[in-house]
Amino acid sequence: MTGGPEPDRATALAIVATTPEVLARPDLDEGLLAPWERRRLAGIRLPGRRDDVLAARLLVRLCVARVTGLPPDTPALAQLCPGCGGQGHGRPYLRGRPGLGVSLSHADGLVAAAVGPGAIGIDVEPSTRRPGPVHVLRRLLPDADFAEAAAQPDSGLALLRLWVRAEARLKAGRAGPTGHSDQGDIRLLEWTDRPRAAVAAVASCATRITIASA
Repeated sequence: MTGGPEPDRATALAIVATTPEVLARPDLDEGLLAPWERRRLAGIRLPGRRDDVLAARLLVRLCVARVTGLPPDTPALAQLCPGCGGQGHGRPYLRGRPGLGVSLSHADGLVAAAVGPGAIGIDVEPSTRRPGPVHVLRRLLPDADFAEAAAQPDSGLALLRLWVRAEARLKAGRAGPTGHSDQGDIRLLEWTDRPRAAVAAVASCATRITIASA
């Protein structure tokens, strides 16, 4: 994808939705996916998980369309694994738009997508979910942040918020437990979407982050 207007270099866009909300949109359907994405969907046996994966991949296309002004069938979404260098898995990116970062997330009927200049990452979880086990969280999360969250009256929710923030930073290129990113300065925004019973976070190099609805 090389044509179309240039995106706003200062603003990132993030959207959280339910899977049914995305799949009900007439402008978004499975035909927008690349052949390799449809093959991956065909291998998912659980219908609910398949719908979540499909909805997340459609939602990221909607985000790109809103940022670039191009139709949802234009973005050439791809994935590259930084570890093995293989295609079809790993961090998503847009072919032909190296300066525009994309990220997506899905969890139990919830989906999220984010698009913005440079490094970006998004994560969403049901607000009723509680991350664990504790020994894993202690290993993955900063000690001071973990201790502060664990001391809260609702420690489960506090740890969940800490978890989605950590996941968003990781997807944006977070290098270590301090939150430092190998992609430059990262702005972090975490929020609760009460109508959808979701907790989400987005990490981005953009100076502004806009939260929108599908």
